[in-house]
Amino acid sequence: MPKNKTHSGASKRFRVTGTGKILREKAGKRHNLEKKPSKVTRRMTGTVEVAKADVPRAKKMLGL
Repeated sequence: MPKNKTHSGASKRFRVTGTGKILREKAGKRHNLEKKPSKVTRRMTGTVEVAKADVPRAKKMLGL
């Protein structure tokens, strides 16, 4: 059985915790921040867990 290569884009976007959960950054905090309310930009900070439906695909891309 051949090994699976890690998806280089996925490895930059996702992080695996010690307990095996996959984390991602929130989207929308790259540009046009002057137009967005401060409340919105604060809400977009930090990391969140990947949605349950997307976990199998993310694990496959990360080679887990």
